[in-house]
Amino acid sequence: MLFVVLRIIINIYITMMKRNLLLVVLSLFALLTMAQGKGKNYVEVLYFHGKQRCATCIAIEKYAREVVEKDFADERKKGRVVFRVVDISTSEGEKIAKEYRVTWSSLYINGWKKSKETRNDMTAFAFKNARSNTGEFKKGVSTMIKKLLK
Repeated sequence: MLFVVLRIIINIYITMMKRNLLLVVLSLFALLTMAQGKGKNYVEVLYFHGKQRCATCIAIEKYAREVVEKDFADERKKGRVVFRVVDISTSEGEKIAKEYRVTWSSLYINGWKKSKETRNDMTAFAFKNARSNTGEFKKGVSTMIKKLLK
């Protein structure tokens, strides 16, 4: 009986160690990937939101994503344009929001060149145009991305 219990405990321990090793390997891979991405030149479109979103907030994400996916499909495939949605109600999203000093729905279009970030807060523009003047909103997002790609 003691042998069976000991065997079960050893199997549980081995299973836990395998999971921990997998988590460590995946974490290292993520860190290396992020470190490599920081040296590249690219544009990052960041849309921040909380748990509850109004119609304008939803429109900002929808149309900003649409511009990135349709107008910059080739650049997206090459990693030159990235679209990220950050839920500030999660612990990971909260950390990013704190870095940007974001407390509610926001839109940033940032240029990364030689590991240096140029931030462009497009929030006021987005709330003014995303629902009432969608064409102007898409044009503004596209223009900023093109400017930062140069």
